[in-house]
Amino acid sequence: MASRLPPSSTAMRAFVTVARLGSTARAAGAVNLTQSAVSKQILSLEHHLGVPLFERHPLGLKLTEAGAIYLPYAEAALEQMERGAMRLAERAAIARPIRLHMVAIAGERWLIERFHLFAEAHPGVDVQFTNYVSESETEEPDIEINHGTPPWPGREAHYLIQKMTLLQHFQMPAFWAEFTEAHDLRGAVPAHTVRYGYYSVIIRAAVAGLGVALAPRCYVAEELASGALVNPLEIGFTSVTGCWLTRRLDLPPRPGLDEFIAWLKTEAAAFDTANRTA
Repeated sequence: MASRLPPSSTAMRAFVTVARLGSTARAAGAVNLTQSAVSKQILSLEHHLGVPLFERHPLGLKLTEAGAIYLPYAEAALEQMERGAMRLAERAAIARPIRLHMVAIAGERWLIERFHLFAEAHPGVDVQFTNYVSESETEEPDIEINHGTPPWPGREAHYLIQKMTLLQHFQMPAFWAEFTEAHDLRGAVPAHTVRYGYYSVIIRAAVAGLGVALAPRCYVAEELASGALVNPLEIGFTSVTGCWLTRRLDLPPRPGLDEFIAWLKTEAAAFDTANRTA
């Protein structure tokens, strides 16, 4: 008695394709096999089942009664196998966390305190935060939050943090030029500047009274609220050099990634609106 299981999925796929197209020659290209290999797969399946599946005619192949009975079961089996493979692929994609690479202070001063809202709304989405990817790292981040200016070639980009506020000290000389231009104070640049490489150091220096700084409002919200820092003139400006969220255009879709990007944009817009009306 023949086994109830097919010899291989390749044989079933060859059988289904020949039944649909009516010849081994036409089926060969569809299943990426030679015509001879397709014929061997059909013969193997017939031998396995113990019945002929096709009647051979000069103009092609026609299903026998046994072949017509077996066809819908073969089609259903292949469909179920494809669905199973798809579910496994989806599971693997969901299991792999979304990697967000960002400047450390963006996470420390803005994202972490509100990220629980996204995590509660999307419990199945795992997001990992990094601020350094080593040269040996084989898996690149899915999205990045960085300071910079456009354009971002090959990337989808969203300007997250738009509001810059006058504080005690500064990081980038270009900010002063943008600030004076925005407030029609051309030429009013500091006579002496001190440059630091990290916003966290700049903020501490401002709190210590070492000078006047330009920094994103989101990085100093606590200091402004507590009075450790002040914006004496209550003025700010929108800088092209800000926190940009970028994603490579050549990366495939990821479960939860679009939702995370949309949430980040919404939070940034809400923060900006609140601070413009504060």
